[in-house]
Amino acid sequence: MNQADYRKLVSGRSTGLSAAFLRLLLRIPACAYSLVVRLRNTFYDRGLFKASRAGAAVISIGNITAGGAGKTPLVIWLCNRLSRNRECAILTRGYKTPAGDGLRHRQGPLLDEPAILAERCPGAKVLVNPDRVAGAAEAVCFGAEVLIMDDGFQHRRLARDLDIVAIDATMPFGFGRILPAGLLREPVTALKRADAVVITRSDQVADAELAKIEKTIRHIKANITIARSIHAPLCAIDSDANEISIEKLKGKKIFAFCGIGNPDAFFSTLRNLGASILGSKIFDDHHHYTDACMGEISKQAERLGAELAMTTHKDWTKLAPILTAEKHPAFAYLAVEIRFQAGEGKLTNLIENTLTGRISRK
Repeated sequence: MNQADYRKLVSGRSTGLSAAFLRLLLRIPACAYSLVVRLRNTFYDRGLFKASRAGAAVISIGNITAGGAGKTPLVIWLCNRLSRNRECAILTRGYKTPAGDGLRHRQGPLLDEPAILAERCPGAKVLVNPDRVAGAAEAVCFGAEVLIMDDGFQHRRLARDLDIVAIDATMPFGFGRILPAGLLREPVTALKRADAVVITRSDQVADAELAKIEKTIRHIKANITIARSIHAPLCAIDSDANEISIEKLKGKKIFAFCGIGNPDAFFSTLRNLGASILGSKIFDDHHHYTDACMGEISKQAERLGAELAMTTHKDWTKLAPILTAEKHPAFAYLAVEIRFQAGEGKLTNLIENTLTGRISRK
């Protein structure tokens, strides 16, 4: 079952007796997984499992659902803010990094989110290691004063000074069920451990829905810091590094494709820009693109009369090396950045107050 079909199943959009039976079956491993997660968290909370303290301040950016909640743009925003006057390093596990690649820094070959982080955070080192404790030790050896742990909320072996959780407004609580029956990586009540929540893509839902999300979060932890953000499109960039302005995307005939956790949010962004999506293709998250994939995308896009085959920056890092000049139509990705609609001041104050005393300002 591919990612799109799986989401239809667990969301309840797939109907019929077979779909209902499958959802019932998925609750069995979900109960087992939930038990393991709860026990593990209890052991850490009670000190039976010990978290290792790094010789630097640690800020975790994470989420509670599987799929794209907007962590990467948030990591970029935080890193570029802090690296103005502090030595920063980003710790990432490097999802689907080939076995044996081990630890890398930003000058080495990187894929997927690490490649974006290396490109967009020139003032920081990006260290890829599924062992966050080992990665933290290496970063400290490099002289890092602040470690930003990408996708770190569930990685409790490394102690952190601040936990920031990204929650996607378009799919905030993973359909209310634990994996694999839903998309929750742990119960929503885990937000008790968080110090701040950033509700991402807050422009893609109604204000009433945002208020409902905030109410749910504050019911779990009343004094938590909450901010709202959007993924603001900057421009499209094609294979020749030419920028296509947002204005020029209005009315443009596009074939959209991606392999990310929340493809609907990407398609919605393109529609909101006024682009005409003639067709689309969804791949599984972290999809590895091949020449065959690119040929099929080109064929579908050309058949539909698309002027542009558009994808995300995350997908672009994997397909750019295999793009050829004769591909038609032209390929491009949408560049975005995080922008806050509310709560940015409270969040930055929380971050600065946390770092005060942990490291000295330059």
